[in-house]
Amino acid sequence: MRRQLVFLAILLLALTGCGSGNDEAPQGANEQGGAFPVTIKNKYGDTVVKQAPQRVVTVGLVEQDALLALGVVPVATTEWFGEKPGALFPWAKAKLGEGAVPQVLSDKDGLQFEKIAALQPDLIIGLYAGITADDYKKLTAIAPTVAQPPGVPDWGVSWQVVARTVGQAVGKAAQADELVKGIEARFSEVRAQHPEFKGKTALMASPYEGYFIYGTQDPRSRMLTDFGFVLPAGLDKVIGDKFGGNLSAERISLLDQQTVVWFPSKGGTAKLKADPLYKNLKVRSEGREVFIEEDYDDQLYGATSFVSVLSLPIVLDQLVPKLAAAVDGNPATNA
Repeated sequence: MRRQLVFLAILLLALTGCGSGNDEAPQGANEQGGAFPVTIKNKYGDTVVKQAPQRVVTVGLVEQDALLALGVVPVATTEWFGEKPGALFPWAKAKLGEGAVPQVLSDKDGLQFEKIAALQPDLIIGLYAGITADDYKKLTAIAPTVAQPPGVPDWGVSWQVVARTVGQAVGKAAQADELVKGIEARFSEVRAQHPEFKGKTALMASPYEGYFIYGTQDPRSRMLTDFGFVLPAGLDKVIGDKFGGNLSAERISLLDQQTVVWFPSKGGTAKLKADPLYKNLKVRSEGREVFIEEDYDDQLYGATSFVSVLSLPIVLDQLVPKLAAAVDGNPATNA
């Protein structure tokens, strides 16, 4: 009961603009005033943003990248992995400028509603997220909340939609569109430079609790198709309507594609290579895999996980040569 009373008190403080929050507004979206109000559809309804937000909190896991790319510094971000200050990887930190490092929230035990309310946000963004209907009700009592878009699974929104939706929410839709087009142009260049990718089957996978594979609605999988690869037929029938799922040992043949990109845990590569079931697959014996080790100081690992307008240039520079080595038909090539 005491926890509930504290939560209600903080909500009242946040909604009335009182409290002990920082009175100095952070760098926000204070341009293009004519772009407001805007209405953004989400899976739970419509979000109306009446004016340019000045205090943005992200409860999704990657939206800070889109905000910083547009020159907007969030007051708080949500930790995913890496334990970086402000939950900002190097590519995002470089865009921080003189802005204050955001406060870091956690969602390991659920969203931290009291902390979110105490920050007095005027906009909450959770696109790459798993916000529930109950979460959404509580968040919208604090501030307008942009939740996951309709029609996609949780944590299944594309990087293009993240960037463009964030741009719309902060009054920088045209700038966001230009960022998206710039990255898409680079993908087009890769397809032109690597026609050998076209039509090759590929998967994104992890040895998490066995064999975890990412479905067609996952941003990492879409990244492969953006390179020209195709995903295995029937992939989503195996994992259902989620962004990914575990593969039973009986279905390990699904991993035998022309290319597999692995996200092993620390030390997981050696274990995977020694796996008696996996090592008998052609993808292993012919060296058609790419291993991205779990190293939070390795930009490629983080960038391939974030799949954002800021992280994708790193992926384009570093992952493409590895993919080319994996599909070249030479088992001796180190990918």
